Amino acid sequence: MHLDLSMYDDQNVAVVGLGKSGLATARALIASGATIACWDDSEKAREKAQDVGLPLTPPDRMDPSLVVLSPGVPLTHPAPHPIVTKAKHTGAPVIGDIELLYRACPSATYVGVTGTNGKSTTTALIGHILRQAGRRAEIGGNLGVPALALESLGSDGIYVLEMSSYQLELLRSTVFNVGVLLNLTPDHLDRHGDMENYLAAKEHIFDRQGPDEAAVISLDDDYCEKAFVRLSAMGRRILPISVKRPVQGGVYVRDDSLFESIDGSPFWALRISSVPKLPGKHNAQNIAAAFAACRALGLDAGETCAGIRSFPGLAHRQEIFAELGGLKFVNDSKATNAEAAARALASFERIYWIAGGREKEGGYAPLLPHIGHVRRAFLIGEAAATLSAFLRGKCDTEQCGDLKTAVFKALTLAMDEGAQDAAILLSPACASFDQFASFEARGDAFKAVVTNVLRTAAPGKDG
Repeated sequence: MHLDLSMYDDQNVAVVGLGKSGLATARALIASGATIACWDDSEKAREKAQDVGLPLTPPDRMDPSLVVLSPGVPLTHPAPHPIVTKAKHTGAPVIGDIELLYRACPSATYVGVTGTNGKSTTTALIGHILRQAGRRAEIGGNLGVPALALESLGSDGIYVLEMSSYQLELLRSTVFNVGVLLNLTPDHLDRHGDMENYLAAKEHIFDRQGPDEAAVISLDDDYCEKAFVRLSAMGRRILPISVKRPVQGGVYVRDDSLFESIDGSPFWALRISSVPKLPGKHNAQNIAAAFAACRALGLDAGETCAGIRSFPGLAHRQEIFAELGGLKFVNDSKATNAEAAARALASFERIYWIAGGREKEGGYAPLLPHIGHVRRAFLIGEAAATLSAFLRGKCDTEQCGDLKTAVFKALTLAMDEGAQDAAILLSPACASFDQFASFEARGDAFKAVVTNVLRTAAPGKDG
């Protein structure tokens, strides 16, 4: 059943930003009878919208009673978009697609997952556990399917939504029955200004929660711990998680074991190494968060663990998609910052590392503790020279320019060294936009190059 937004059938609604979420918003509003005016500052996006028949109106000619802003359109920083300024003067509310979803399906249960890294995997994992346990769940938001392209759910359904900081800023009445905050490291500071503003945006995932809702919060970084302290002082129901130390009233990881202490004394729940599709300590955090969220939703420990063990993994997140002897090929294209790439470097002992792209704020310092795992770094894209300079004296590097060259050079060295129990790892620590339209396109290109190389070099062994 499709979403019912008929409450807006007598309104003029501006839809600004025509990426995936904006196009889905426009279609849902039109299907419900609303009069809409659409705009995107990108000429290419406007052309695409025209091709599918959407009406375009420049912001200075709009007179909306409601503005639905796509996440990529600035709300406040570095400067409000002109439609936001206009709406402020006219009193028109400015919301996002998640808010529209909530208004269309207020009786459903909502799980929101945010953080700098790991939110896609955690969102997908929670949705998988719920479905395996027989619950009706829709998975999307910032991950995969836009909110307004999801199926309509009633009181028996659960929306599991990945939430970016941009989406969280656009909520007005949405309440997450379970809100998850995984971690916080420098990212998107060009949009938020500083880390305190970034944290404030993330903390919106807990807005309006009452005693019947739950906040799942990691205690493994200083910023998330600040959120924990603030919410604790407000008397909120919190399930803390940690992969560094035991916690009371939550879920934690010690060595290879997951423990639950939600209702009192801790008990052993899961062996982390029994989940092969989620390697590394960062994925232990994702597992702990998903476990806590599902327990907060009423699943028992057994069905939650069964769902975790059967999780098939997520594309572009440490995706082991091929193997040649003991050499694994790992697509971690989603690692668009140094913190995410560091997590991948920590997950393998011997690495032929492909990195680079368009540099992001925050630098590369988080990589340093794990550089010892790297046999050689094969550098691509705009950041190749800067990354090479950073790595000088820390590991061997080779500037390759493009992805195809990097794959050939990495495989050649790995074969020359007779690499066993090793990985050719694409984990860029950079954005993709210098050479690719998205991290997905970059990951798909990597997989295609590897597949072609393996067909030539070792027929029958690719997979």
